[in-house]
Amino acid sequence: MKTLFVIVTALAVTGCASVIGTKLQPISVQTVQDGNEVAGAACTLTNDAGKWFVTSPGSVTVNKSTGDLAVECKKDQTFVGHEMVVSKANGSVWGNIILGGGIGYIVDRNTGAGFDYPNSITVFLKRMGDAIGLAPTTAQPQAQ
Repeated sequence: MKTLFVIVTALAVTGCASVIGTKLQPISVQTVQDGNEVAGAACTLTNDAGKWFVTSPGSVTVNKSTGDLAVECKKDQTFVGHEMVVSKANGSVWGNIILGGGIGYIVDRNTGAGFDYPNSITVFLKRMGDAIGLAPTTAQPQAQ
């Protein structure tokens, strides 16, 4: 009887992420260039569930997904940065796999509720030419 109580309690507590969790996640974004925080960069966050905009430093709420989150930031058409953030399974989805089997996992995977991104993302900015592989130009002396 005690074993049955433990199993029922474990199932009730873990539940599937799409029931007890949320499909949304707030994420804070900051931008850094040469070790200094840079304010006012325009950032776009994109995954297979949508696109969101934030000015750094700032926070935005995104739809969770199993897909990675691309973060692109620009500052004054001079600095750019890009980070790819991996979506990872959270504890609720592992509870589903262990206790509930495949159905709960499939629901969590399809809604994204069983997956999380890091709560904070730092994007490292580079000068536009450096970011695309162009060396700075220097004036060449003219032959006389």
